[in-house]
Amino acid sequence: MSKSSTNKPPIWFWIVSVIALVWNGMGINAYLQQAYNTESYQAMYTTEQQEIAANLPIWVTAAFAIAVFAGALAALLLLLRKKLATKLWMLSLIAVILQMGYLLINGYASSIGMTIMIIVFAFVFVWFSRLSASKGWIS
Repeated sequence: MSKSSTNKPPIWFWIVSVIALVWNGMGINAYLQQAYNTESYQAMYTTEQQEIAANLPIWVTAAFAIAVFAGALAALLLLLRKKLATKLWMLSLIAVILQMGYLLINGYASSIGMTIMIIVFAFVFVWFSRLSASKGWIS
């Protein structure tokens, strides 16, 4: 093993990695609630918002799934200190941009603040995984 691959990450590496896992876990929950049209999902959104979600193009729904599942797997790999996390974060980011871009362009974003926060988090996780790789915290 090279010296750079054995660097011990600082405590904040673990904190950010756990936050990333929780964030993407919440995303998976949101995706599954929407996909299965649960009672709690129905209670959170108006009938109009539910109709919009139900009639989104399949590629937008697929992008949602890819974003959250790739992100959760990337977070797990980050916690395991595996460099593959960076590629999965990139995949998640691309899916986020496609999904959120479609929602923003078509005026379907129910909360602009949350939409922007999702995009920002996706960029931050890519940046963080690249930083972690450059510091030798993941290999």
